[in-house]
Order: sequence, then C-alpha cells, then structure tokens
Amino acid sequence: MIFSTREDIDAPIETVFDMLCDFDIYERAAMRRGAEVRRMDKLTAQGVGMKWHAEFSMRGKHREVDVEVTCFERPNEIALMSTSSGLEGKGFVQLLALSKTRTRMSVEFEVKPTSLPARLLLQSLKLAKGTLTKRFKLRAAEYAKTLEDRASNVA
Repeated sequence: MIFSTREDIDAPIETVFDMLCDFDIYERAAMRRGAEVRRMDKLTAQGVGMKWHAEFSMRGKHREVDVEVTCFERPNEIALMSTSSGLEGKGFVQLLALSKTRTRMSVEFEVKPTSLPARLLLQSLKLAKGTLTKRFKLRAAEYAKTLEDRASNVA
C-alpha cells in the first residue's frame, strides 16, 4: 500500500532539509508519546546508516520498530526503511527548489507485509484507503505548515 502527497513550503530548500534532518526532535516527540527510542549506530555525522530502535504500546499490544536512513542526499532527498513484526515500510521525502524562498516537498510512504497476519491487516486497511489517504495528506500538510512556521521564526 502506497501513500503519497506534495506540499509547497515558503522556505529555502536548505532550511527545509536541515529541519527535516533534526532527528532529535522526532526522538523526543516519540518519547513524549510513551515510546522508548534508542539510537543504534555510532555515526557522528548525519547520513546513511543512522539507526533507531523504538518500543511502544499501540492498541494494547507491545510493538517494536527498527528504522534506518537508507538515502541521504543533501539537500534533495531522505529515505528511511522501517521494519517491525510482519511489516516493512519505506519512506521517501524529496525536496525541489521552486525558487530561492519556496520548496516543494514530496512525501511517499509504502507499507508491505512480510507475514500472513500482516497481509490480512493490509487487506483490511485497503478497505479504508480513502480515509487513510486523507489523513496522510492532512498530516503532511500540517507538518509542512510546522516547517514553514519554524523557518519563519529562524529567519
């Protein structure tokens, strides 16, 4: 199952990319929501190979997810791969400079099952794909607005 959307942001591409790469913010946000997040790599610079392990409860079940940066091309693209029991996810964020002060962010997320229970879960989610797509696009638009606001506060 694939979800994708595009949003335009009133900020320079370098600023948007730097904000997207502020992984500490994502770690703290997950921890505020009750997840345990551990950095699994020893890299000193941002780039391919950064890894995290997260554990959290969702819908009454204990979940574990491993996330790894698989592509890091400043200032145009970041790709992440996540694995959990039965599911594999790939996320891509591509940036395109529309002008010196405007950036287009394209976001794509793909989820694939790696087990029979996960395959059944995705089949049931396909029935709600329209609703899930609307939520995905709304969250991406909210995030783009957040980035835009942060960029205007920095400038």
